[in-house]
This record gives sequence, C-alpha cells and structure tokens, in this order.
Amino acid sequence: MTNKPFSQASENNKVHILPILQQAFSTADSVLEVGSGTGQHAVYFAKQLAHVNWQTSDLPVNHNGINQWIAEYPSNNLQQPLTLDLSKPWPIEQTSAIYTANTLHIISWELVIAFFEGVKKHLLPKGKLCIYGPFNYQGKFTSESNANFELWLKQQNELSGIRDFEAVLRLAEKAGLTLVKDHEMPANNRLLEFVNQ
Repeated sequence: MTNKPFSQASENNKVHILPILQQAFSTADSVLEVGSGTGQHAVYFAKQLAHVNWQTSDLPVNHNGINQWIAEYPSNNLQQPLTLDLSKPWPIEQTSAIYTANTLHIISWELVIAFFEGVKKHLLPKGKLCIYGPFNYQGKFTSESNANFELWLKQQNELSGIRDFEAVLRLAEKAGLTLVKDHEMPANNRLLEFVNQ
C-alpha cells in the first residue's frame, strides 16, 4: 500500500463527470489532461474511455503522486505525466480533446488566459474541451459554500479565485471555441463543454 496523494472531491465527482466525457470525447482518439493533480481522474477515465490515449500533465511537483496512481491502476492507454507549465510552451503538438478539472480557480487569471492560448494552439479542429469546476454567474456566487470556498482560496493565494463564467466564455470564443453545453454538476460545480471550430 503506497502513500498516494488522495482527493475526496475527485473520488466524489468522477462518476458524475464520466457520462459527459463519454459523450463529449466519443470521437476523440487523444485527450490531454491539463493539471492531473493526484492522478485519480486519469486512472479512472482512462480505463472507462479505452478508445482514447489519455495523456496526463502537471507541474513536476505532482508527477510522483500521479505516477503512483498509474503504477497501481495501469491502463495501456494511460501515459505518465508530461511537464506542463502554463507560463511556458506546451510539451505536445496537437490533441483531439483537452480536459481540466478544478484548475482555473487555483491558477492566476494571467495563467487562465495562457491556458486558452494553449488550447487555441494545440486543440485540433472539431476537438472538444471540457472544463470542470465552480463558476460565478453575472459576478455572483451560486451558493454560500462557493462564497466560503472563495475566501479559503484567497487565503492560500490571493491570485486564486472562482472565475466568472462570462469572462471564461469570452476567452474561449476568442480562442475559436463554441460552447456546446454548460452542464450542471453536484456540489455547486459545472462542466463547460466546448468545441473547436
């Protein structure tokens, strides 16, 4: 039994995210996961989406934990993490799908902008982008728990914060993406599904 990193939130939300990814990524053959975190989503989704090559990525500090999960729950279509720093060029050419969960509220807004610039450069035409996490609408929190979460985020890093859906949508559209659906998820989260034109 290894002392792997563990996120209870990842365990809770993966079963709700899966059906959307099965539909959104049905014609994809490669998925780049930006910010794989603990690796829990990667090992679960790769096994359930056997038709795609699931490429994990994150900052080097998280690679050991991701590799521990991959070692314990290997899949032929699951790849060890690449180093992806949003402030630098991405380590891939192109991919037919991109997935990221609980990242946009952690990173700075400057890096959110950089994320969409990377998507524009590396997502193939007709490719899908799925973003999971909490969002504000018209500048307002969708729940008291999200408002409290925002306070906690700011205590960790003043550049973090729950992003406004409208601002994210503008960045996506600027990158050539069209919103397919804003999926309502449990625990006051959303899953934004975009397609590249």
